[in-house]
This record gives sequence, C-alpha cells and structure tokens, in this order.
Amino acid sequence: MQSDAAAQTMLDYFSDPEAVKHYADGPRRFVPGFADLHRMTSILLAEHAPQNARVLVLGAGGGLELKSMAEAEPGWTFVGVDPAAAMLKQAELTLGPLGTRVQFEHGYIDDAPDGPFDAATCLLTLHFLDAEQRRRTASEIHRRLKPGAPFVAAHSSFPQAARTRWLSRYAAYAIASGADPDKVNSARAAVDANLNLFNPEHDAQILREAGFKDVELFYAAFTWRGWIAYA
Repeated sequence: MQSDAAAQTMLDYFSDPEAVKHYADGPRRFVPGFADLHRMTSILLAEHAPQNARVLVLGAGGGLELKSMAEAEPGWTFVGVDPAAAMLKQAELTLGPLGTRVQFEHGYIDDAPDGPFDAATCLLTLHFLDAEQRRRTASEIHRRLKPGAPFVAAHSSFPQAARTRWLSRYAAYAIASGADPDKVNSARAAVDANLNLFNPEHDAQILREAGFKDVELFYAAFTWRGWIAYA
C-alpha cells in the first residue's frame, strides 16, 4: 500500500531518531487514558481470543501496546507491522525479553502475513489514511482474521462541525499534562493540516464497510475514539 501525503509526513517524522527517542513521552500527554486504552484493549480481545492467541498489531512501532498486551496475556504471540524501521527498533528496546514473542514486519498491511489471526489491533494509526485507504486497510485486516475474531481500532475521531473547539481541547489537555506549549501548538497545527479526520459515525461505518460486524464504541476521550468489532 502506498502512503498518501499525510501518512508520508508522519512517516518522515517517525524516521527521525530524535523523535523516536522521545516517542513514549508523547502519547501519554496527548491521549487521555493512554495506559487504560491499552488495558481495555487486552480485556476486549481476551473475551474472544484464546489463551494462545496469535495477534496482528498494525502500527506496532514504539512497542507500547505490544508490551502492555504481552504482559497482560503471557500466552499470546504477536506479529507487529510498521512502516517506520526506526520505530520497530524502538519497539524491540521497549519490549526487551518480551520481544521473543513478537515477529516484526517492516511495511504496511500488505506486508503482513495472511494469518489467519485470532485477534488484531490498530491503535493511533488509521487517522493517517484517507477514507479509501482506511477502508482498504481495515478490509485487509478483516481478511487476515478468523471468523468472529475481535479487532480493536482507536484513533483521532471527533465531531468535525466543531473541529476548532475540539482541537483546542486536544491542545489544552496536552499542556495540562506537562507537554511544552510551543510543541503542542505545532502538533495541533500538524494534526489539523495532515490527519484525515472524520466524525465517529463515519469511522464506525468504514469498519462495517470493511466487513466487520457488531461495531461498538468503547472509548471516547476528547478527540479520540476506540471501537471493538468482529470479523
């Protein structure tokens, strides 16, 4: 899959060694309940995934969600896919000994094994793609899952009719969480200019069009939403 301009901009950012070095500091300041999102993801997947589940993780760079799931479910193994090689290296460092349970793939969804997988996640990633690419990516995830397997997606999604107000709240939360105000304002401008932002209802419909059923919202925090769905 070829990345669009927005995805390429972010790929360039995540290929910057300095950005990668400090990646772990960002999500916890910009994403309310970041650690809880990971914890809920493991709980939701475990409702249907077996104790020896093989889990596909798209956008695995940095390794934060991989580490959380690996610690929560010691019998699970993972395939982690990401287009930024530097972020995959950081994931290896983040995981440490847990990395023996992860197979890393450098690339996009088309570079992932066919599976079939027992579960899948795509966290803080799909907002880099436009609607068509998002639908195609979700379809390819669906194709790699066993029937009925759970899928958790979470990314930037909020009412676009009030876009300016919600982006102001996004920035205010990050500043209140200790992020540098100048960097926050730059991040807000980048999000506004580069991300493909949709209403939550549109995002849920994309998952349905990709073949997923029983799409349910489980996480909503300022400009972020998360869904659980089934193949």
